[in-house]
Amino acid sequence: MTIHYKTRRIIQLAALSGVLLAVPIHAKTLKLAYDADPVSLDLHEQLSGGTLQLSHMVCDPLIRWNQDLGFDARVASSWQRQNDTTVRFNLRTGVKFHSGREMTAKDVKFTFDRLKESEDFKGVFANFIEAKVIDDHTIDLITDGPYPLVEHTATYIFPLDSEFYTGTDERGRDKGEIVKHGDSFASANVSCTGPFTVASREQGVKVVFERFADYWDTASPGNVKRIVLTPIKESPTRVAALLSGDIDFAAPIPPTDLVRIDNSDKVDLVTMSGTRIITFQLNQKRRHEFADARVRQAIVHAINNAGIVEKIMKKFGTAAAQQSPKGYLGHNAALAPRYDLEKAKALLAEAGYADGFTVTMMAPNNRYVNDAKIAEAVAGMLAKINIQVDLTTMPKAQYWPKYDERAADIMMIGWHSDTEDSANFSEFLTMTPDEETGYGQYNSGNYSNAEVDRLVLDSAKQTDPAERAQMLQRVEQILYDDAAFVPLHWQDRAWAARKGVHIDKVVNVMNFPYLGDLVMD
Repeated sequence: MTIHYKTRRIIQLAALSGVLLAVPIHAKTLKLAYDADPVSLDLHEQLSGGTLQLSHMVCDPLIRWNQDLGFDARVASSWQRQNDTTVRFNLRTGVKFHSGREMTAKDVKFTFDRLKESEDFKGVFANFIEAKVIDDHTIDLITDGPYPLVEHTATYIFPLDSEFYTGTDERGRDKGEIVKHGDSFASANVSCTGPFTVASREQGVKVVFERFADYWDTASPGNVKRIVLTPIKESPTRVAALLSGDIDFAAPIPPTDLVRIDNSDKVDLVTMSGTRIITFQLNQKRRHEFADARVRQAIVHAINNAGIVEKIMKKFGTAAAQQSPKGYLGHNAALAPRYDLEKAKALLAEAGYADGFTVTMMAPNNRYVNDAKIAEAVAGMLAKINIQVDLTTMPKAQYWPKYDERAADIMMIGWHSDTEDSANFSEFLTMTPDEETGYGQYNSGNYSNAEVDRLVLDSAKQTDPAERAQMLQRVEQILYDDAAFVPLHWQDRAWAARKGVHIDKVVNVMNFPYLGDLVMD
């Protein structure tokens, strides 16, 4: 994590907003702008970043990710694996819902069962068969076989107030029903355990959150009493609002505005290396040349991904040599980027292609940060080893059907692991494509290695973290040696806030700011 600070004095705003004057002078109000507001107050209606950001404001999960990609206890005070299929969670006593009720294991079971019914979330819980209540403050999560990602999945369980969602409302609607993109009780009402309640909401205009007076986490340093969330879709407008003092905290921050913000004496910029890997895949079925590992190695050595990060990404990225970012179980610290133009030429000559060949390449032009510019740069780098690239870029709406068709010899793909786990990358990107199982669904390179397949499948049943780390790091080594794909970089994340708003302690690579813990001067 890199945090940029400046020490020049903040110019105080001459007039406070009407919202700020409406609360006691000692209370802190955060004026926040995201690129969108929550689509619904039903936390199980849509699996999205916006929903999870909202969840961490109005709820608390059993456990949550920390900045080191480890787990911190939340409404579960501790947890222990009982056996290969059961993990027991011990719940805190005295945790209250916004309704005033005390949370018990019954509420966790209600939430678990509801997640299993959600169209968006049921896939996340596919390996789970039961949430078994042991007593009021003890619950077991049971899987249908050995499963190593119970803690990862527990970060999605934000206990809901089961009584609040039971029965029917004044309009006769089932209060617990999940209605996708519809008008339901749960889409407009929420009772949870989190630091904030929803005071008012005008879809697409403003959401006002108030601090929950009976919030269980009395040790939290957070001193924000009110949050006014205003959606500002356009990045330049959002950044301008921050620099002018109209808002206190803005996200996301585009790379084009990093220097502008960093040069301001009114705001602080916070950046972190992200976990979304940007890659190119080399289709071995379309091009017999790519079936030769020396050719793939030549291509990897010809691409200066550190240079791409420096010049095209404006340092808003981390050059990669593998799928797994630092902090993931499978991250192999021994692997490093390997730009070496002379070695690339030698490898291509050794493979019998000193004179090169011509290939087609496709990339989106509005899906990843600077995607089209990156593709153009890679095409230029490959020309230096006599591989001529016929490049086509297109909007993502047109690109994904082409990607599914495997319509070019080289195709760009970015990937973020939904489970924040290394195996997820391989399951979708580098395992042998299998329509029946879905493994290798986004492996447009048609790469296949039996040992990779075996290790990834075995890792899904290995509950010992040390043993599993060895398996997944071995996978990364094999992929590196095989040049199974072309790693470019992990996209960075960036946030900005006016000075005195200490967001560096509450942001993370998952982009779920823990605003309940935010401190404002």
